Amino acid sequence: MPLDSPEFRISLQRLLAALIVILVPVTVFGFYFGLQADKQVHQMNGAYFRTITRSAAATTSEFIGQRVTEASLIANEPSLVQAVTAANRSYEHMSESEIRAKAERIDSKWIGPESDPLVRSILTSDLARWLRRCRELNPRLLRIAVADEAGATVAATDKPVHYFQTEREYWQALDSQGQNSVHISDLRYDEQSRSHYIAIGFPVLQEGSGRFIGAVTALVDVAPLFAYLNQQQIARTGRVFLIKDDGAVVNSPGVNPSMRVKSEEYAAIRDALGTLQGRETGYIDATFRNGATYLIGFADTGLKQSYPNLGWIVVATQDEREAFGPILNMARFALLMMILGLLMLTVLGAYVFLHRKLQLSDLEMPAEEKPRNAAA
Repeated sequence: MPLDSPEFRISLQRLLAALIVILVPVTVFGFYFGLQADKQVHQMNGAYFRTITRSAAATTSEFIGQRVTEASLIANEPSLVQAVTAANRSYEHMSESEIRAKAERIDSKWIGPESDPLVRSILTSDLARWLRRCRELNPRLLRIAVADEAGATVAATDKPVHYFQTEREYWQALDSQGQNSVHISDLRYDEQSRSHYIAIGFPVLQEGSGRFIGAVTALVDVAPLFAYLNQQQIARTGRVFLIKDDGAVVNSPGVNPSMRVKSEEYAAIRDALGTLQGRETGYIDATFRNGATYLIGFADTGLKQSYPNLGWIVVATQDEREAFGPILNMARFALLMMILGLLMLTVLGAYVFLHRKLQLSDLEMPAEEKPRNAAA
């Protein structure tokens, strides 16, 4: 006779109690850890955006620093200093009023053919040829001009718009601050090269004394910097771009400075930029006018302290639905499973409760009938 197979029996009440002891704590802890995981993933993504923007900000600052170094090397070239010193000797016996009158006389004829001999001497000198050689070796340099102490152009790669530079914004800054001054203009557009550029003014100093004797102006193409930033895009909705500290977009895919577009992201990060904690955190969440919530990372380039016209801020942004989509889907699935488990536990509990009540009713009926039978 075959042996009966072993059977494992457990009452529904014990099964329900065991499930309550197991599922309820697991559900509570699962929900708690799910919330913690969502928070940590959010912090990780925010830290990632902070890293992107700080790296891009460092690259931007380094790009400007390298261009200033290149202008410094040009301004300290011995042959250039000698040419500027020689040009300054022509003013030794002239008063300021005579120098000003000469400047006005030449500038009044600068656009016409009367200035052709002077323009030719400026563009064909040995120093001008050396400047063009510098431009050939460094394509980022669009134009270079050298002026003496009075602001008169000594040599240039191209004909400057004005012969005397004393009325230019950068000249006043260089002349007043001497050897500690380097002036960088706001972003501009060059029609001839069809490039956005910044103008770097660097002082030419007298050997030994360090006295201001002239200046070098270099127009620098910023297209390589913009190309680098445009390559730092994030997925489908993410992008990295450059804005000014007034909210104007300096560079963004499909946007150029001439459009004068205001960044909606700047309005969101403005308050955070004004606090130490906000700058250290480096990211925030913001809901835009279209109702979408974006994760925004930001970093100040730090250029404004030395160059007031370059209050540039790097911003990285991405729609949170895309940034956290996979994690949110997993969290929703886990939450659904926990709710489903609790629902099944509730149904089982209701069934056990109703079944137990039915059994108690069946047991009570015979007890009520026994006295009747005895009386009969």
